[in-house]
Amino acid sequence: MDTCSSLADLLEPGLSVVFCGINPGLRAASTGHHFEGRNNRFWRVLHLAGFTPEQIRPEDDHTILRYGCGLTTAAPRPTARAAELSRSELERAGDALRRKIELYAPRYVAFLGKRALSAICGAPDIAWGPQAEPFGGARAWVLPNPSGLNRAFDLEALAAAYRQLRITALRMR
Repeated sequence: MDTCSSLADLLEPGLSVVFCGINPGLRAASTGHHFEGRNNRFWRVLHLAGFTPEQIRPEDDHTILRYGCGLTTAAPRPTARAAELSRSELERAGDALRRKIELYAPRYVAFLGKRALSAICGAPDIAWGPQAEPFGGARAWVLPNPSGLNRAFDLEALAAAYRQLRITALRMR
């Protein structure tokens, strides 16, 4: 897959949680594996939060489906930094993302960062955690972005936020 390609979703019907990144990083798009970036903390945080019994390696990203979780992105275009996407590009991606969530019908869709959901819904003030409005029929949740560029959340704070979703999602089974 070249760096102009998008990253394939890891989805199947009826998952507990679909994690929705903003868009693929260049390395993830070039390797075909989610959260491949050297400084991305997603796989470590997912394990620390209890979603997986061991830390998944990016090249084994497809195994996330075994744990009732899936992966997608709000916008398909790979970039070095999510900030390279315009707000209007994220807005335009919203309908396709909503249809995808409706099709696969997860219980939760967890947006990694506020930016994509804010643009898609036209809501400037998105709160962390559970959202009042569903997205594509799924309960929406906003988690801090695990990118190494996100210095506002250390590993412990990220794991705590993700753990809150895991506990809620398991309770709702």
